[in-house]
Amino acid sequence: MIFPENLKYTKDHEWLSLEGDTGTIGITDYAQGELGDVVFIELPIVGKEVKVGDIFGTIEAVKAVSDLFSPLTGVVVEVNSKLESEPELVNSEPYKGGWMVKIKFSNSAEVTTLLDSESYRALVGH
Repeated sequence: MIFPENLKYTKDHEWLSLEGDTGTIGITDYAQGELGDVVFIELPIVGKEVKVGDIFGTIEAVKAVSDLFSPLTGVVVEVNSKLESEPELVNSEPYKGGWMVKIKFSNSAEVTTLLDSESYRALVGH
């Protein structure tokens, strides 16, 4: 199981890659493993405003359907449209091709509440 050290994590099993004031978001390798084969993903439209903790989409897998929670307050500036036809990228490349949305965040203080890789690893018991 992979926990890249350059990413931030949430207790809801999402990862963030930060670049300037934009965060790229996906679900962790642990989360995709728990869900099983991903068959459908519903993502927001570009321009949607989200607050920390808001549901921004859903992910449907063989084992369950789960909500996706925004780890930051901001505006969705890009969605990974490739996931419409290839949702399995979340399973095969959770930290690369399986990214879901990019959010331009408006409150950088929220970033400090996110977990580092060591804390997330401890959370999931690995």
